[in-house]
Order: sequence, then structure tokens, then C-alpha cells
Amino acid sequence: MKQVITKSMVFMTIILMDLLAGIEFDIFVPSFPELQSQFNLSPFWVEALLSINFMGYCLSLFFVGGLADHYGRKPIMLLGLMTFIIGSILCLWGQFYAFLLVGRFLQGVGIAAPAILPFLIIADAYSLKKQQTLFAILNGVLNLSVGLAPVVGSYITLYFHWQGNFKTLLFLGLIVLLMTVLFIPHYKLPDQKEILSLRGYFPIFQSRPLMLLIGHIVFSFVPYWIFVGMSPLLYMEAFNVSLSHFGYYQGVLAFVFAVGTLSFGLVVRRYDQKKMLLFSAQLYIIGLLIFAWVTYVNSMNPLVITLAFLPFIIAGIIPSVILQPLCVNFMSEAKGKVSAILQGGRLIFASICLQFAGYFYEGSFQNIGIIINMFIIMTAITLFFVIQNRDLMGFSKE
Repeated sequence: MKQVITKSMVFMTIILMDLLAGIEFDIFVPSFPELQSQFNLSPFWVEALLSINFMGYCLSLFFVGGLADHYGRKPIMLLGLMTFIIGSILCLWGQFYAFLLVGRFLQGVGIAAPAILPFLIIADAYSLKKQQTLFAILNGVLNLSVGLAPVVGSYITLYFHWQGNFKTLLFLGLIVLLMTVLFIPHYKLPDQKEILSLRGYFPIFQSRPLMLLIGHIVFSFVPYWIFVGMSPLLYMEAFNVSLSHFGYYQGVLAFVFAVGTLSFGLVVRRYDQKKMLLFSAQLYIIGLLIFAWVTYVNSMNPLVITLAFLPFIIAGIIPSVILQPLCVNFMSEAKGKVSAILQGGRLIFASICLQFAGYFYEGSFQNIGIIINMFIIMTAITLFFVIQNRDLMGFSKE
């Protein structure tokens, strides 16, 4: 009985880490207009609060995997959470915009460890098929929290202004830190510790199937985060969506993805995975046609734009459940490094693309829509290549 309770508390701590990682990025996004007004910022510098968080997260990712293999997972988790808490405190000292930038950077650095190490715990303990279900649960929680974040953030901003969102992150970070201290065990280190060297990444970059898979996941990540990053300015400033209603437009997309991920994760083992991926690729094409049309007519209706983006979100459910565990396990001796490249690559690329979208934003949807459509095309193309790759599809059947 005691062992069951212990496992339950470990999993609960992992779920809370997942929740923190999910809301850390965009709970404060609804406060963009207020931040823009208070600090007299251009759209480019408002988006920089997201991009610099991405950069800190990515820089940290490339060290977290190796450090966790060398020193153990719990110490690195604790170090990351303490860094995140320091960053959250700096964000509350919002007299100067520079404090916000530094605080967001430290939040990104700190959140990396609790964001990826729980997935590695699962990857080490379960078979690939079982991982798909557990990863789906974690991804479902992650995306559900992403979906709720803008809704919750809208009301926090409405009643407590932009500082209230960072107080929320600080409070949750302290809870996760306490639970990590109490419930995450010290895992036994291997006899041969991982050498802290960048050379360990070379075999990953030399694997064409793995890089193809990582490339697809990176491309599939970009459209959603451009949408998330740009929609506050577009919806609230150009379309006059109220702060109290804005969160629902973003939240419905993440909510659909979360529910779909959880549902498919429970039944994924019943279906032919290659056929399901092919079905998703076809859905991407349908989503592209719908979203391209809305872009062409330059819709000014936020509901129409959101609904037009929904097919892309639905199309991504099946690949997210099947391909992320496949990616982490494809090179079993380098799970931490693969996770670092996967997470870091998509965030670095997404941050660059988000700044690119912010630079070309002119107060209308069309420019943003064109950029998003470009990455939907790349997502569909790379998924077709993944499906045709015998190494990847053969490994998924093991």
C-alpha cells in the first residue's frame, strides 16, 4: 500500500511539473496590450518576452540531459525549479522592462529540467507501446494547461493586472519545488556516468531518420506558437476582442488538442500506426486548404480564423501521440540528448519564426496567415517522408 501511495505522489509531482511547464509560456500572453502600454513597447519587443524565454529554455535543454545523467535527475530538477523561482521574482520587480526580460530568460532556463526529465523517467521505465499511453496523458495535461492558461490569464489580468500572472507562476513553482523535495526519489546513477561533452550529440545529427523525425516535429510546432504569440495583438487590438473573451479563442484550440491526445493515447495500440499517420497527413492537407482560403480573403472575424485553424490542430493529435515516444526511444543510449535536441530545436526555431512574424505584422491577419501556411505545408511534407521511412516505421512496430 505504501509503495502504491509513493508511486502516486511521484506521478502527481510529475503532473504538476507538466502543468507548470504548460502554463509558463503563455499565461501572461493576455496581458500583452497592458504591457505594451505600460512600457511603451513595439509589437517586436512585446513578442521578445516570449522569444527570450524560448532562448533560455533552449540553452538550458542542451545541458539538462547530460547533467541529469551525470549528477542524477532530482538535483537537476531542484536546480531548475530554484532558477525558475528566482526568474519569477525578478518578473515581479517590473519597474523596468529589462527586469522582465531577465526574469523571463531565467524562467526559461529553469523550466527546462522539470519540463523534460519527467518524460525520461517514463521512457526508462516502460515499453514503447506503454509510453505512448503515458506520454499521451502527460501531453494531454500539458496541452490542457496550455488551453486553460490564456483563459485563466485573461481573468487574472482583468482583476490583478499583469503582475498577477507572475505571482501565479511563482506560487505554483514553490509548490512543485516542495513536492519534488518530498516525493521525487534519488535515482541510482549508472556505473559509467555520462561524459559531459558536446561530442555525444554528433551521432544524433548523423542519423538521417532521426533528424527527419525531429524536423517534422519542429515544423509541426511552429504554426501553433505563431498563432499563440501573435493572436493577442491581432484579436484584442485589430479585432477589438475583449480581454475577458480572448482566452476562449486560444483555449479552445489547446483544449481540443488535449482531449484528442488523451483519448487517442488510450486506444493507440489498437490501430495500424502507419495508416493513422497517413490519415493525419491527409487532414493536414485539408487544414491547409481551409486556412489558406481564410488567409487569401484576409478575414477580420476572429471566430472564423480560429475555426479555420482547428483542422490543423486536430490533424496533429495522432502524430503527437505516436511520434514523440518514437523519437525519444529511437536512439536508446542517448534519450536525454535526443529530448534536448527535440525540445531545443523546436523552441529555437519557433522563437525565430515568432520574431519574424512580429516583424512583418501590420495590424491584419493576412501576413501572419501566409507565414503559418508555409509551415503547415512543411509539416505535411515531412510527415509524408516520415511515413515512407522504413527505419522509422519498422522501429515503431517493435
